[in-house]
Amino acid sequence: MAGGIRERQHDLEENHEINVTPFIDVMLVLLIIFMVAAPLATVDVNVDLPASTAPPASRPEKPLYLTLKGDLTLTLGEVAVPRDALGAALDKIADGDKETRIFLRADRLVAYGELMALMNLLREAGYLRIALVGVEAVPAAGAAP
Repeated sequence: MAGGIRERQHDLEENHEINVTPFIDVMLVLLIIFMVAAPLATVDVNVDLPASTAPPASRPEKPLYLTLKGDLTLTLGEVAVPRDALGAALDKIADGDKETRIFLRADRLVAYGELMALMNLLREAGYLRIALVGVEAVPAAGAAP
């Protein structure tokens, strides 16, 4: 054989360029995640506020319930009370103890502004310990307690 044996180059040449394909893949996945998550971060979601899955708080032996009905009338215990006499009625039932916790119940149809107005009446009367009462929601099957 008259020719020389060619040496094969088995080593791959070094590539000094950045491979951007994995970077583009990661960026596309992040883009999709943000596109899906962005609409979930809005406040336009309809919620049913009266239901709660929180564990119920302990109640005193004789709780003092104040109820705001759908027609905006007030009931203290089981007695109807006009708004202008609410402070005096609370003082009479609570024996003037401003630290008495008042359990406030409001009908689902009551506007949020009306509920806040009632809470302002309670604050002006000196009663700052207010507990909002809601319906206990039943956890869904398979949900953690």
